[in-house]
Amino acid sequence: MSPEQLPPVQRVALCGNPNTGKTTLFNALTGAQARTGNYPGVTVDRRVGKLRGRDDVEVIDVPGTYSLTARSIDEQIALDVILGLAPDATPADRPALLVLCVDATQLARSSYLVVQAQELGASCLVALTMTDEAGAAAPDPAALGRVLGCPVVPVVGRTGKNIEALRAAIERSLRTPAAEVPWRWKPSPALAAKIERVRAALPARWPASDGLALWALLSIGDDELDHIPPELRSAVHAVGPTTADDDEAVLGRWTWIDEQVAPLLERAPDRRFTDRLDRVLLNRALGMLVFASVMFVLFMSLFAWSEPAIALVEDLFGWTGEQARRVLPDGVLEDFVVDGVIAGVGSVLVFLPQILLLFFFLGLLEDLGYLARVAYLMDRIMRSMNLHGRAFVPMLSGFACAVPAIMATRTMERQRDRTLTMLVIPLMTCSARLPVYTLVIAALFPSSTFGGLSTKSLLMVAMYAFSVMTALGAAWVLSKTVRQLKAKRLPFVIELPPYRAPRLRDIVRMMWSKASMFLREAGTVILACTIVLWALLYFPRSSPEELAQLDEAAQAQAQMEHSYGAQLGKAIEPAIEPLGFDWKIGVGIIGAFAAREVFVATMGIIYGAGDDEGSLRDKLKEERKRDGTRAYSPLAGLSLMIFFALACQCMSTLAVVKRETGGYRWPLFMLGYMTVLAYAASLFVFQVGTLLGF
Repeated sequence: MSPEQLPPVQRVALCGNPNTGKTTLFNALTGAQARTGNYPGVTVDRRVGKLRGRDDVEVIDVPGTYSLTARSIDEQIALDVILGLAPDATPADRPALLVLCVDATQLARSSYLVVQAQELGASCLVALTMTDEAGAAAPDPAALGRVLGCPVVPVVGRTGKNIEALRAAIERSLRTPAAEVPWRWKPSPALAAKIERVRAALPARWPASDGLALWALLSIGDDELDHIPPELRSAVHAVGPTTADDDEAVLGRWTWIDEQVAPLLERAPDRRFTDRLDRVLLNRALGMLVFASVMFVLFMSLFAWSEPAIALVEDLFGWTGEQARRVLPDGVLEDFVVDGVIAGVGSVLVFLPQILLLFFFLGLLEDLGYLARVAYLMDRIMRSMNLHGRAFVPMLSGFACAVPAIMATRTMERQRDRTLTMLVIPLMTCSARLPVYTLVIAALFPSSTFGGLSTKSLLMVAMYAFSVMTALGAAWVLSKTVRQLKAKRLPFVIELPPYRAPRLRDIVRMMWSKASMFLREAGTVILACTIVLWALLYFPRSSPEELAQLDEAAQAQAQMEHSYGAQLGKAIEPAIEPLGFDWKIGVGIIGAFAAREVFVATMGIIYGAGDDEGSLRDKLKEERKRDGTRAYSPLAGLSLMIFFALACQCMSTLAVVKRETGGYRWPLFMLGYMTVLAYAASLFVFQVGTLLGF
């Protein structure tokens, strides 16, 4: 079939409030494996997939929103998708059908979005979700359909119940012209006149409807919306929208919902278990104690529980290197494969068990519904640091990776709040820092116990606590000193989802997704950096005559110190020596600005040359200066971890901040302030520690 004969693609937008099971339903309808979560704000951009069995039907997973009165970025994305308002959109891009997820346990609240969508003239189909949790309290789908004036299909996305019925209903709705639904409330004459004037100013490519005119009247003004035509802004400004107009529209919708929809929920769902648990977890004292305990166990386990798996991976790469040496001829190729590729990339992949363990715990807490409670608990602390309460969930996500965490700031209304949160998220200890911390703690700190707990594990916990305190402190300082970040704080409102049993399949899927991303980075960015650094540390080669009088180990050391990399490291050594670092660490730090994990790969290359015995940790522990003293003391190790905790060493993070803020100003500011902070803090720690005799 030629392109001209292909049927036109019909678009179906999957919409609803946050945490109503949209993404789970999207996965079930399309066969995709998009991430799901039990807290608001997981979907921060639209996702697209084909309806199972239909190449001509495209399903779009729209960010969750409570209202189409758009002010935040994710709300604007939702509206742009639903009505095709983006600058490059055409009428064909407009969805032919909206599938609105309505939570059976929160019927009235979820129906508000349905009413708004019908006002905009959209063809609607309701997917009644969470019917398993509502149980006998779930509304009758037929009765709800009669009230809302559109088909209603009860579904359970997690188990796949009625998914085929929903798919069939989608296909029927696409074939059947939508019946026009009358407005549920009647605007006052004054508001109706304003709507009429604004409607006349709507762009020609936008749908000409009173519903869209009302949206423009209530959304445009004190907003941060893009691509709003100047003529439309002028028209809205001319009619002078007031808070009373907003109140009238909201009250009109809710009055109808309370009269017609709310009675269909015969009784409230049983929330006794949730309420009893919340009395403890939301208590200001007990809740914070539980949260601190959970975080303590989580970060303690990252060091203690992963150690056997790390040792196993170390042995595997050591054996691989030995086998490679046996089959490869002596020379550059052997050195490149063993010391460059295997030692470099292997020294990073050895920490994959730790990273998987971190993602497992975060996925478990998210699926339980606990993260939203933590955000509520932390609101008072966040408020004192001039951060919006919604900033906590992206910041906590920063423990995994800063890139998706920065994208999650789209759920915040104001650009000021988003920018401030973006600037401090990279201070949270992401999974890329884990290999560095683990290497330094294992190699440079003695094994002992304190209060029956391993001091090495306690130090790992301390580094995570340090990152949280630093991020909060930086937010407070930036909000007080940077003019663009000074603003009155908005109130914090967050939905507390019900507690749900974790879905091991989804957690494992998320872990595999993150592990795949890490492995792809190890096979591309880290491998490329490793090859470059290996070449810098391998060339130029000294002549055999120059090395003739030295033994094998001394030859390797002399060759290393003669390399381009060593020359570069020694050039910056005067600047980093006050921090307790030598030229070898300097080379690692330079490579780490591409990706933090490259530091470990670089050290693996440096200490893998000419010596197959022992792991990288052992080699760092045994390294000596010319006078016979240890090259790297515990104080130098602490200084190095402080530097990595504070420095912005991730090009991907800078790239996503540039994209989210629309320019180079804020990413360059972030790179500058974090680098200066890292250097100053590391200098302070090492110099004061030296004066105190450590």
